[in-house]
Amino acid sequence: MHQVQLNERLYKEAERRAREAGFGSVDEFVADRLESDFSDEQEDFDDRFTPQVVARLDRISDAMKAGQSVSAEQVDQHLADVREAWLKNHAS
Repeated sequence: MHQVQLNERLYKEAERRAREAGFGSVDEFVADRLESDFSDEQEDFDDRFTPQVVARLDRISDAMKAGQSVSAEQVDQHLADVREAWLKNHAS
């Protein structure tokens, strides 16, 4: 069996996602993700819709139905903030 090394940030994120998805270990989670990514079949996103994700989407949908929404400017600002954070975290 081979080992793969992850930096602390990646390991903690994998550990969190593994726990949320119900995996018994980070190794099982990483192996599952890699197998999914390496699959030649058409990509299936069902595994990404965890109960937590579905619950969040339901809350968003309910808020929108109740008339609660955000402006295009708020969406633009949020996306700019997310982009900036991503670039900061992935700078070489």
